[in-house]
Amino acid sequence: MPKRNHNYLIYILIIYSWFISASFQSCNKHDQNKNIFHYNESSGVPTLDPAFAKSQSVMWIDHQLYNTLVETDDNLNMIPSLAKSWNISADNLIFTFHLLNNVLFHDNDAFINGKGRVLTAKDVEYSFKRIIDKNTASSGAWIFNERVDSVDGFKAIDDTTFQLKLVKPFNPILGILSMQYCSVVPHEVVEKYGKDFRNHPCGTGPFQFKAWEEGQALILTKNKNYFEKDSAGNSLPYLDGIKVTFYDSKATEFLEFQQKRLDFINDIDASFKDEVLTKIGELRKEWVGKIVLQKHPYLNIEYLGILFDSANDLLKNSPLRNKKIRQAINYGIDRKKMMLYVRNSIGIAAESGFVPAGLPSFDSINVIGYHYNQAKALQLLKEAGYPNGEGLQPIKLLTIPQYADLGSYIANELQQIGIKVQVEAIQKSLLLEQTSKSQALFFRGSWIADYPDAENYLSVFYSKNPAPPNYTRYKNPAFDALYEKALVEKNDSIRNQIYRDADRYVINDAPVVPLWYDMIIHLVHPYVTSFTANGLNLLELRRVKLDK
Repeated sequence: MPKRNHNYLIYILIIYSWFISASFQSCNKHDQNKNIFHYNESSGVPTLDPAFAKSQSVMWIDHQLYNTLVETDDNLNMIPSLAKSWNISADNLIFTFHLLNNVLFHDNDAFINGKGRVLTAKDVEYSFKRIIDKNTASSGAWIFNERVDSVDGFKAIDDTTFQLKLVKPFNPILGILSMQYCSVVPHEVVEKYGKDFRNHPCGTGPFQFKAWEEGQALILTKNKNYFEKDSAGNSLPYLDGIKVTFYDSKATEFLEFQQKRLDFINDIDASFKDEVLTKIGELRKEWVGKIVLQKHPYLNIEYLGILFDSANDLLKNSPLRNKKIRQAINYGIDRKKMMLYVRNSIGIAAESGFVPAGLPSFDSINVIGYHYNQAKALQLLKEAGYPNGEGLQPIKLLTIPQYADLGSYIANELQQIGIKVQVEAIQKSLLLEQTSKSQALFFRGSWIADYPDAENYLSVFYSKNPAPPNYTRYKNPAFDALYEKALVEKNDSIRNQIYRDADRYVINDAPVVPLWYDMIIHLVHPYVTSFTANGLNLLELRRVKLDK
């Protein structure tokens, strides 16, 4: 009997594999004549369940399959999605969302007659409770921790009214609700498939699941019942579908793009960066007219972190406990030259605050950071008791192999003012472990926004936060007071000014050395239209057209 069951299982798998293969062959055969958008995901896609939308590859797919209550536009402003409007109580604790009443889930066997039903506020309540349910073990459970009322936090008032209750004011909550973790899913489908919901996604998004052969290709098709329309009243999306391939070689990906089997590629691999871009970050002349280069500020900052906790034994005899030494390091690095020679001008030299370009609160005039000034750096070293760096012990900079060239550049720059830096490249997992345990004195780091609000960056320095995110163990009561004040401020303009004031404290105390504000780089074929980039680097395909 067990043998018969085993053979039967093999038979089913063979039939299933043949069916999937036939689906992909059929799609490949007709791809040239259909309105299908192609892109490659070299890192793979581990799941299609939004409760585990931790990586960019998952976020990109989930953004096509699901919707959230609110979302961001191209300028990172919060706009309606499933919720057509919302209001906030006078005490800033209760957010009431008024939902659209014409949104349908994708067709699925879990529904009556297999037809997608109307989304209601109960679905929002279910989806949010699922995120914090320990049985789900969602990687996004943290988004509501100590923010949402644990007893009465999520409530469907009626079919089209959903209420969220906070334990204390936290205005950036709207940004959190725009994250893919907060995608709305139907309980019937989740319950039908259990943990295998990762392979059987069902949402309300502009595209729906068709087939997935892991490591080979993933196919989504147009959701013909999608609720959004363009300004002329035409239904979205315009595309008939999306095909994702999974070549892990960036060289193969680039070749596929050159041969127009991919419609765009995200970022330029270091191995062919110089082949495509000049040192000033423009297309080389042989590519002009053949492809389109898109550049856009990306909500990511690359920086060097300096341990700030003077009680830590690592700092007891370290010159880095002296603010003037930290400031000298900041003044001693020519960031603009670094961008030119190390980065092919991909990114913006970080000469303002820790909050990167692309966010509404970014203001390079009101938040002045460190410009290259060797004389100023030498003056600070002298004031700190180390003229021309004399008497300073070498400082070890921890980084990862990928950024070894950056470490060498930093060491060479600081050598010019007498600061000796020893660069040690270690594995990323070890660097994360050491920074989390406050065992790294001087280290390379980066911070990518989880949601489009400066609070996400300033939380890195809030003294009540552990590591992560406060890897430097920075503590300043004046900064903390401003950070807390910003959380309860409803007025965006006032809140942004508070963010700038707080950012200035960080820059003055110098627990970090901001290096560059990152930039999104897309290579796109000219026949792809209405394909826009945004600060979160979220793949937006609802309005894309292919004019082949």
